[in-house]
Amino acid sequence: MNDSLVRVLIADDHSSIRAGLRFILQSAPGIEVVGEAADGAAAVQNAAVLRPDVVLMDVRMPGVDGIAATREVTAAAWAQVLVLTTFDVDEYIFGALRAGAAGFLLKTVEPPALVDAVRRAAGDAVLAPEATRRLLREFVALDRKRVEASRPELRVPVGVPGDELTQREAEVLALIAEGLSNSQISARLSISSGTTKTHVSRVLTKLGCASRTQAAIIAREERLL
Repeated sequence: MNDSLVRVLIADDHSSIRAGLRFILQSAPGIEVVGEAADGAAAVQNAAVLRPDVVLMDVRMPGVDGIAATREVTAAAWAQVLVLTTFDVDEYIFGALRAGAAGFLLKTVEPPALVDAVRRAAGDAVLAPEATRRLLREFVALDRKRVEASRPELRVPVGVPGDELTQREAEVLALIAEGLSNSQISARLSISSGTTKTHVSRVLTKLGCASRTQAAIIAREERLL
């Protein structure tokens, strides 16, 4: 990625919303909208071809929905995904995070906050630390209850045990779970930004995660902290 330019793909089934998002983002310096998609299948196809830095993904779209599309895009590491939804519903939020989304935004988000989230999604955490901690606590508690009560067979343990993380990687994972950004982790551990990025990348790889939020969820669910 060019550090001075964030390339964005907009996926929403309403042309008016796509036009509004395009206008906001194109008006911001350092952001380029490289494509649009009207459904999940097109979002996946365009992400594979265009390789944007960030996909703004609507949840409710015809055919392939935004959650399924997010799962495909993040699994292939084609882009970071920011999920957009009109509804602040646990099912959508949890589904998006489990699918590997870097974060989620309500469509009522103010333009400056949208621009800031897109920029941060391209290279760092999207959710504010306070929101991340609260969300992770609620996610783990509610999701565990839902799984255990309905379909215990879906409770699959993480594929890589925590002891395969080095001591430093475990420290980095703990700070990710606190919602710290790369720069904050660097300052907390007194290491360079490059070293921090390397550790974060290795943690995500070892845990099989597509996003920092997903790694934090697994760490809390599997008690790796």
